[in-house]
This record gives sequence, C-alpha cells and structure tokens, in this order.
Amino acid sequence: MGLPSHVKLVEVSPRDGLQNLKSFIPTAQKLHLIEALSAAGLPVIEATSFVSPRWVPQMADCREVMEGIARRDNVVYSCLVPNLKGFQVACDAGATEIAVFAAASDTFSMKNTNCTVEESFERLEKVCNAARERGIRVRGYISCVLGCPYQGEVPVPEVVKVVEALDAMGCYEISLGDTIGVGTPAKAQRMVKQVAEVVPIGRLAAHFHDTYGQALANILAVLELGLSVVDASVTGLGGCPYARSASGNVATEDVVYMLDGMGIETGVDLQRLLEAGRFVRDTMGLEPVSRVFQALNRKSSVY
Repeated sequence: MGLPSHVKLVEVSPRDGLQNLKSFIPTAQKLHLIEALSAAGLPVIEATSFVSPRWVPQMADCREVMEGIARRDNVVYSCLVPNLKGFQVACDAGATEIAVFAAASDTFSMKNTNCTVEESFERLEKVCNAARERGIRVRGYISCVLGCPYQGEVPVPEVVKVVEALDAMGCYEISLGDTIGVGTPAKAQRMVKQVAEVVPIGRLAAHFHDTYGQALANILAVLELGLSVVDASVTGLGGCPYARSASGNVATEDVVYMLDGMGIETGVDLQRLLEAGRFVRDTMGLEPVSRVFQALNRKSSVY
C-alpha cells in the first residue's frame, strides 16, 4: 500500500509507562506529565488504569488523576478498564473514552486476569455494551500478538480470533501488542496482513515493545502496509507486571524523529516532547532509554 502521510500517535506513558514501577509516583507529577504531553501535541493520551490497586498499586490514584486533568479540546484522554466495576468508576471520574484488553495467549490471560481468553470475552462484552449505552468509545488492546512469555510462539489465527471478538464488541480501534518485544519485521508484517483480512487496516494500531531493539523496524514494516496508528511512551517508559522479560515501550521521541525524517506528519512537537522527557528524568527520577532523547540532550549540552 505504501506509507501513510499522517500517523496518529497514542501516548501510553502515564498508564503503561508507569504501571510497573515499584515506587509510587505522586499524583501531581502524573498530572504534570500528562499536561506536558498535551502541550507537545499528542492527540491521544492514555492517562491511567481503573484496575484494583491490589494488583497494580501504581494506579491507586486513578480517580484523582482522571478528575485532575486540565483537559484540552484537541486531546483525547483515555483510560484502561478491566471490568464493569472499573468502567463505572471511570465514568464517575469523567472518562469519555476507555480501553479494554485481552490476550492472544491463554497462559498470559490466566496470569493477567485469572481466566482464559474465551472467558475474558464475556467480561469485556459487558463493558463494551455499557460503554455503548453511554456513548463512550472503546479501544481494544491485544497482548502477546507476536509471542508470549509463558508459551512462546503465538499462532496468528489466535490473534485473529481475538481481533474478531473485539471487533464484534464494537471496539473502534484495535491495538496489536508485542508485549515482550520479540517480534521482527517479517513476523510483524505477516501478522498484520492476516489481521487486516478481518478488520480494515485503518482501524489497527501497533503497540511494540523494544526489548530486542526491533520496535522501530517493526513499526516501519507495518506502516508500509498502510497502518497509521502507533502507540508509544515518552522516554521509552514501560513494562508489564505479568511479563518480566518485557522492557519499555518504543520511545515516543524515537518514533517522532523517524517519522519527521520520512516526511510523515504527526502533529507532535519534538522539542516539547523532549521537555516532557526532561521532567520524567529530572523530577520523576526515571532515566530515559530513548536514543533520540539521549542524543539531542548531549547535543544541546555541547553548545
């Protein structure tokens, strides 16, 4: 199909980027990060997750975060919800868009949500139905599309099965997650091609972790198929509580730098994005792994 002229970036650092940290990040710092990301021009920011603090302590302030956002008209502030109870709390906190998640691996699903993939569909359908009744858009995530930390290779038909289920539930967009970052370009292309046979590629997103340094290459590979939505995390923050081998998400700075260099529009200001990264480093005390962040900060310190 050729490369898209515009790519929508979905910034996941306030949720996916922070959820695995053991030290609790103060609510005020989370809100400052969200504001800095908004100022950089990111069109979608996943702000928090309405999960049980017993399982993900970092998200214990989800309601305070959602209620405290200084919202901008041109930015969507979404949140992850695992079940109907989480959905109801999210709605009370002012959520206007939510995300639900399933896995392409039964083993990962059992570790993550204590149910099989098939059993998870019943829970998710209740959430999607409730969201539809309230006029709230739902985005779907699928974990382990290119490999599972417990069972290894995940057959593409298993990914397609979950995509079809989320599509039937009414998810407007489905994010394909390489949770442990084991994918390579050919595998990523093959998976997306098969998924795009059941859901239009314009409704698919890439969510690639950079464990083996393959994330940018994988993103480019699926952009060449016409995919035009990419999830990323400022400074490369991230990990997964249920996949110890997973490193951070692909860094937003690295994706923006690559796309800028290819003439692909994102609407994101790289310099402002670097300011958000400096806040992550200097105030939150988290060391950036973004190569672009490191290179541009070294360059600016020379002059």
